[in-house]
Amino acid sequence: MPGDDSMTANSVLGKVQLILEAFGPDDEHLSLTELARRSGVAKASVHRLAQELLSWGVLERRGSDYWLGIRLFEIGQRVPRQRILREAARPYMEDLYQATNETIHLAVPDGREVLYLEKVSGHSQVTKPSRVAGRMPMHCTATGKVLLAFGPRALVDEVIASPLERLTPHTVNAPGLLLNELARARANGYAVEYEQTRVGFVSVAIPLTGATGLTTGALSITAPLFRADVAKYAGLLAMVGRRITKTVSALAVR
Repeated sequence: MPGDDSMTANSVLGKVQLILEAFGPDDEHLSLTELARRSGVAKASVHRLAQELLSWGVLERRGSDYWLGIRLFEIGQRVPRQRILREAARPYMEDLYQATNETIHLAVPDGREVLYLEKVSGHSQVTKPSRVAGRMPMHCTATGKVLLAFGPRALVDEVIASPLERLTPHTVNAPGLLLNELARARANGYAVEYEQTRVGFVSVAIPLTGATGLTTGALSITAPLFRADVAKYAGLLAMVGRRITKTVSALAVR
Protein backbone atom coordinates (compact mmCIF):
# COMPACT_ATOMS: atom_id res chain seq x y z
CA MET A 1 0.00 0.00 0.00
CA PRO A 2 1.19 3.57 -0.64
CA GLY A 3 3.07 5.02 2.31
CA ASP A 4 3.76 1.70 4.01
CA ASP A 5 7.44 1.53 3.11
CA SER A 6 9.57 4.45 4.39
CA MET A 7 12.50 3.41 2.17
CA THR A 8 10.24 3.59 -0.88
CA ALA A 9 8.99 7.03 0.15
CA ASN A 10 12.54 8.34 0.50
CA SER A 11 13.69 7.49 -3.04
CA VAL A 12 12.78 9.43 -6.18
CA LEU A 13 11.39 6.35 -7.91
CA GLY A 14 9.56 5.43 -4.72
CA LYS A 15 7.89 8.83 -4.64
CA VAL A 16 6.90 8.45 -8.29
CA GLN A 17 5.38 5.07 -7.44
CA LEU A 18 3.39 6.57 -4.57
CA ILE A 19 2.14 9.40 -6.76
CA LEU A 20 0.96 7.07 -9.53
CA GLU A 21 -0.60 4.62 -7.08
CA ALA A 22 -2.58 7.49 -5.52
CA PHE A 23 -5.00 7.06 -8.43
CA GLY A 24 -7.68 4.56 -7.45
CA PRO A 25 -9.81 2.45 -9.84
CA ASP A 26 -12.60 5.06 -9.83
CA ASP A 27 -10.39 8.16 -10.12
CA GLU A 28 -10.28 9.89 -13.48
CA HIS A 29 -8.33 12.88 -12.19
CA LEU A 30 -6.85 14.23 -8.95
CA SER A 31 -5.75 17.64 -7.79
CA LEU A 32 -2.20 18.39 -6.68
CA THR A 33 -3.40 18.65 -3.09
CA GLU A 34 -5.14 15.28 -3.25
CA LEU A 35 -2.09 13.63 -4.84
CA ALA A 36 0.06 14.91 -1.99
CA ARG A 37 -2.44 13.82 0.65
CA ARG A 38 -2.90 10.31 -0.71
CA SER A 39 0.75 9.66 -1.53
CA GLY A 40 2.19 11.15 1.64
CA VAL A 41 4.76 12.98 -0.50
CA ALA A 42 5.35 16.68 0.18
CA LYS A 43 3.28 18.92 -2.06
CA ALA A 44 6.36 20.68 -3.46
CA SER A 45 7.92 17.32 -4.38
CA VAL A 46 4.68 16.13 -5.99
CA HIS A 47 4.57 19.30 -8.08
CA ARG A 48 8.21 18.94 -9.17
CA LEU A 49 7.92 15.24 -10.03
CA ALA A 50 4.59 15.77 -11.76
CA GLN A 51 6.26 18.17 -14.21
CA GLU A 52 8.67 15.41 -15.26
CA LEU A 53 5.88 12.85 -15.47
CA LEU A 54 3.95 15.29 -17.67
CA SER A 55 6.91 15.60 -20.03
CA TRP A 56 7.15 11.79 -20.26
CA GLY A 57 3.43 11.44 -20.97
CA VAL A 58 2.91 9.35 -17.84
CA LEU A 59 0.64 12.08 -16.48
CA GLU A 60 -1.58 14.54 -18.32
CA ARG A 61 -2.91 17.86 -17.04
CA ARG A 62 -6.30 19.34 -17.79
CA GLY A 63 -6.99 22.57 -15.99
CA SER A 64 -5.64 22.24 -12.47
CA ASP A 65 -6.06 18.46 -12.22
CA TYR A 66 -3.82 15.55 -13.17
CA TRP A 67 -4.84 12.46 -15.16
CA LEU A 68 -2.94 9.24 -15.83
CA GLY A 69 -1.34 9.54 -19.26
CA ILE A 70 -1.68 7.43 -22.38
CA ARG A 71 2.01 6.54 -22.14
CA LEU A 72 1.23 4.23 -19.21
CA PHE A 73 -1.32 2.37 -21.33
CA GLU A 74 1.15 2.12 -24.20
CA ILE A 75 3.85 0.64 -21.98
CA GLY A 76 1.37 -1.71 -20.32
CA GLN A 77 0.46 -3.24 -23.66
CA ARG A 78 4.05 -4.43 -24.02
CA VAL A 79 3.96 -6.69 -20.94
CA PRO A 80 4.48 -10.16 -22.51
CA ARG A 81 2.27 -12.18 -20.15
CA GLN A 82 -0.62 -9.76 -20.48
CA ARG A 83 -0.31 -9.33 -24.22
CA ILE A 84 0.03 -13.02 -25.08
CA LEU A 85 -2.79 -14.14 -22.78
CA ARG A 86 -5.14 -11.39 -23.96
CA GLU A 87 -4.38 -12.10 -27.62
CA ALA A 88 -5.05 -15.79 -27.12
CA ALA A 89 -8.19 -15.41 -25.03
CA ARG A 90 -10.03 -12.50 -26.62
CA PRO A 91 -11.56 -14.34 -29.63
CA TYR A 92 -12.78 -17.16 -27.40
CA MET A 93 -14.18 -14.69 -24.88
CA GLU A 94 -16.23 -13.19 -27.69
CA ASP A 95 -17.44 -16.69 -28.64
CA LEU A 96 -18.44 -17.33 -25.02
CA TYR A 97 -20.34 -14.06 -24.91
CA GLN A 98 -22.20 -14.94 -28.10
CA ALA A 99 -23.08 -18.37 -26.67
CA THR A 100 -24.25 -17.12 -23.26
CA ASN A 101 -24.97 -13.39 -23.54
CA GLU A 102 -23.30 -13.07 -20.14
CA THR A 103 -20.21 -11.23 -18.89
CA ILE A 104 -16.85 -12.91 -19.57
CA HIS A 105 -13.72 -12.09 -17.55
CA LEU A 106 -10.04 -12.88 -18.01
CA ALA A 107 -7.97 -12.49 -14.84
CA VAL A 108 -4.46 -13.12 -13.54
CA PRO A 109 -3.16 -13.34 -9.97
CA ASP A 110 -1.44 -10.34 -8.43
CA GLY A 111 -0.61 -10.74 -4.78
CA ARG A 112 -3.76 -11.78 -2.90
CA GLU A 113 -5.98 -10.25 -5.57
CA VAL A 114 -7.09 -10.98 -9.10
CA LEU A 115 -6.35 -8.42 -11.77
CA TYR A 116 -8.76 -8.27 -14.72
CA LEU A 117 -6.92 -8.23 -18.05
CA GLU A 118 -9.97 -8.33 -20.30
CA LYS A 119 -13.76 -8.26 -20.18
CA VAL A 120 -16.48 -8.89 -22.75
CA SER A 121 -20.06 -7.89 -21.95
CA GLY A 122 -23.16 -6.26 -23.35
CA HIS A 123 -24.41 -2.73 -22.90
CA SER A 124 -26.35 -3.45 -19.71
CA GLN A 125 -24.22 -3.25 -16.57
CA VAL A 126 -24.74 -4.72 -13.14
CA THR A 127 -24.29 -2.76 -9.92
CA LYS A 128 -20.62 -1.94 -9.30
CA PRO A 129 -19.47 -3.30 -12.69
CA SER A 130 -16.04 -4.82 -13.00
CA ARG A 131 -13.47 -3.19 -15.25
CA VAL A 132 -10.29 -4.00 -17.11
CA ALA A 133 -7.32 -3.32 -14.78
CA GLY A 134 -9.68 -3.58 -11.80
CA ARG A 135 -8.91 -5.78 -8.82
CA MET A 136 -10.90 -8.03 -6.51
CA PRO A 137 -9.97 -10.24 -3.54
CA MET A 138 -9.10 -13.83 -4.43
CA HIS A 139 -11.10 -15.51 -1.68
CA CYS A 140 -14.54 -14.38 -2.87
CA THR A 141 -14.29 -14.41 -6.69
CA ALA A 142 -14.60 -17.47 -8.91
CA THR A 143 -11.44 -16.47 -10.79
CA GLY A 144 -9.59 -16.05 -7.50
CA LYS A 145 -10.80 -19.35 -6.10
CA VAL A 146 -9.72 -21.27 -9.19
CA LEU A 147 -6.31 -19.55 -9.20
CA LEU A 148 -5.90 -20.58 -5.57
CA ALA A 149 -7.13 -24.12 -6.21
CA PHE A 150 -4.70 -24.72 -9.07
CA GLY A 151 -1.90 -22.41 -7.96
CA PRO A 152 0.96 -22.75 -5.46
CA ARG A 153 0.14 -23.81 -1.91
CA ALA A 154 2.16 -20.86 -0.59
CA LEU A 155 -0.40 -18.48 -2.08
CA VAL A 156 -3.26 -20.34 -0.40
CA ASP A 157 -1.45 -20.13 2.93
CA GLU A 158 -0.91 -16.40 2.45
CA VAL A 159 -4.57 -15.77 1.66
CA ILE A 160 -6.02 -17.80 4.54
CA ALA A 161 -3.57 -16.16 6.96
CA SER A 162 -4.94 -12.72 6.04
CA PRO A 163 -8.34 -11.27 6.98
CA LEU A 164 -10.99 -12.56 4.56
CA GLU A 165 -13.11 -9.50 3.86
CA ARG A 166 -16.86 -10.08 3.59
CA LEU A 167 -18.26 -8.27 0.53
CA THR A 168 -21.77 -9.72 0.85
CA PRO A 169 -23.60 -11.76 3.49
CA HIS A 170 -22.70 -14.84 1.40
CA THR A 171 -18.95 -14.26 1.25
CA VAL A 172 -16.93 -17.13 2.73
CA ASN A 173 -14.67 -15.60 5.37
CA ALA A 174 -13.65 -18.69 7.36
CA PRO A 175 -10.36 -20.38 6.29
CA GLY A 176 -11.79 -23.89 6.68
CA LEU A 177 -14.76 -23.17 4.43
CA LEU A 178 -12.51 -21.59 1.82
CA LEU A 179 -10.22 -24.63 1.84
CA ASN A 180 -13.28 -26.85 1.30
CA GLU A 181 -14.29 -24.73 -1.71
CA LEU A 182 -10.79 -25.01 -3.16
CA ALA A 183 -10.81 -28.79 -2.76
CA ARG A 184 -14.17 -28.93 -4.55
CA ALA A 185 -12.79 -26.76 -7.36
CA ARG A 186 -9.80 -29.07 -7.83
CA ALA A 187 -12.11 -32.09 -7.97
CA ASN A 188 -14.49 -30.46 -10.48
CA GLY A 189 -11.92 -28.62 -12.58
CA TYR A 190 -13.74 -25.32 -12.08
CA ALA A 191 -14.80 -22.96 -9.27
CA VAL A 192 -18.24 -21.52 -8.60
CA GLU A 193 -19.04 -18.41 -6.59
CA TYR A 194 -22.65 -17.83 -5.53
CA GLU A 195 -23.40 -14.22 -4.52
CA GLN A 196 -20.06 -13.86 -2.71
CA THR A 197 -19.05 -10.79 -4.71
CA ARG A 198 -22.44 -9.37 -5.71
CA VAL A 199 -25.83 -10.36 -4.36
CA GLY A 200 -27.91 -11.89 -7.13
CA PHE A 201 -25.00 -13.03 -9.31
CA VAL A 202 -23.10 -16.28 -9.92
CA SER A 203 -19.66 -16.78 -11.46
CA VAL A 204 -18.03 -19.92 -12.83
CA ALA A 205 -14.28 -19.99 -13.59
CA ILE A 206 -11.62 -22.32 -14.96
CA PRO A 207 -7.82 -22.14 -14.71
CA LEU A 208 -5.76 -21.29 -17.79
CA THR A 209 -2.31 -22.81 -18.21
CA GLY A 210 0.68 -21.43 -20.08
CA ALA A 211 3.24 -23.13 -22.26
CA THR A 212 4.94 -24.58 -19.17
CA GLY A 213 1.76 -26.14 -17.82
CA LEU A 214 1.58 -23.78 -14.85
CA THR A 215 -1.63 -21.89 -14.09
CA THR A 216 -1.23 -18.37 -15.42
CA GLY A 217 -4.76 -17.01 -15.42
CA ALA A 218 -8.46 -17.69 -15.09
CA LEU A 219 -11.49 -17.33 -17.35
CA SER A 220 -15.00 -16.85 -15.98
CA ILE A 221 -18.65 -16.35 -16.87
CA THR A 222 -20.79 -14.17 -14.60
CA ALA A 223 -24.59 -14.22 -14.80
CA PRO A 224 -27.63 -13.25 -12.74
CA LEU A 225 -28.58 -16.03 -10.32
CA PHE A 226 -32.10 -16.45 -11.71
CA ARG A 227 -30.90 -17.51 -15.16
CA ALA A 228 -27.43 -18.95 -14.52
CA ASP A 229 -26.69 -22.45 -15.85
CA VAL A 230 -23.55 -23.56 -14.00
CA ALA A 231 -23.19 -26.92 -15.76
CA LYS A 232 -23.49 -25.31 -19.20
CA TYR A 233 -20.98 -22.58 -18.34
CA ALA A 234 -18.48 -25.08 -16.93
CA GLY A 235 -18.66 -27.15 -20.12
CA LEU A 236 -18.21 -24.14 -22.41
CA LEU A 237 -15.32 -22.82 -20.34
CA ALA A 238 -13.54 -26.19 -20.36
CA MET A 239 -13.86 -26.38 -24.14
CA VAL A 240 -12.44 -22.91 -24.84
CA GLY A 241 -9.85 -23.26 -22.07
CA ARG A 242 -8.13 -26.06 -23.94
CA ARG A 243 -8.10 -24.00 -27.12
CA ILE A 244 -6.69 -20.94 -25.33
CA THR A 245 -3.88 -23.06 -23.88
CA LYS A 246 -2.92 -24.23 -27.38
CA THR A 247 -3.00 -20.67 -28.69
CA VAL A 248 -0.90 -19.36 -25.79
CA SER A 249 1.70 -22.06 -26.45
CA ALA A 250 1.83 -21.14 -30.13
CA LEU A 251 2.16 -17.42 -29.45
CA ALA A 252 4.85 -17.98 -26.80
CA VAL A 253 7.22 -19.63 -29.28
CA ARG A 254 6.94 -16.92 -31.94
